[in-house]
Amino acid sequence: MSRDLSRIFLILTAAIAALAMTASNVRAEIQTKTVEYKDGDTVLEGYVAWDDTYTDDRPGILIVHQWMGLTDYEKSRAKQLADLGYVAFAVDVYGKGVRPADPKEAGKQAGIYKGDRDLYRRRLQVGLEELKKQKGVDASKIAAIGYCFGGTGVLELARSGADIAGVVSFHGGLDNPRPKDAANIKAKVLVFHGGKDPYVPQKDVDAFWKEMNTTNVDWTLTIYSDAVHAFTQKAAGNDPSVGAAYNERADRLSWEGMREFFVRIF
Repeated sequence: MSRDLSRIFLILTAAIAALAMTASNVRAEIQTKTVEYKDGDTVLEGYVAWDDTYTDDRPGILIVHQWMGLTDYEKSRAKQLADLGYVAFAVDVYGKGVRPADPKEAGKQAGIYKGDRDLYRRRLQVGLEELKKQKGVDASKIAAIGYCFGGTGVLELARSGADIAGVVSFHGGLDNPRPKDAANIKAKVLVFHGGKDPYVPQKDVDAFWKEMNTTNVDWTLTIYSDAVHAFTQKAAGNDPSVGAAYNERADRLSWEGMREFFVRIF
């Protein structure tokens, strides 16, 4: 290589490095904050994440927690969604400071809302309204996702007739004590289910299938043959024999499926 070509090569290399450094400096800056809001006299404490490099309004995603309440897991998902360009709000169904210490307490708390679907729907609706208030949210483009207990929740939100674009349930309960409410659904519905989930019996899967087919709802049910309950949560461990366990394949594919779903509905 001649001396002139060597100099040109070094200049180009330096320029590329400078551009890379500049790009890294303007990368998405994810911001988060705790949001206090109320359902009547009950104080709730949610969590919002967004990318502050966007100047236009963005679609909003409501995240409904699993039975342990709002935890770092939902917060991490909120940041992932913010990194994709959405404003994500992790709702608090139980109330400020109400965070179960163990599965027994979690079952008790979740049971309150699964036993009173009107209360559950109201808490979710209050959270939805709070999401719409957040800076940078395009209120005409809203979806909701939920995990386990929260997966049940987003289906209940849809059955309430909420005017949102779509809902995504990850390993959520599919039971519905009021099947006729499916007629209220305006949102597109996407459900990810573990084919070996012992906590969602086949009769509930069959009933959900029947429920959806009585409507004109755009719905999709994806079943992962090798997955059990809680397949997106690493904290569930890696022993499928206990009925709840992390499954890397199902986690990855369901997240990709959710992303494609959002592209379609937005």
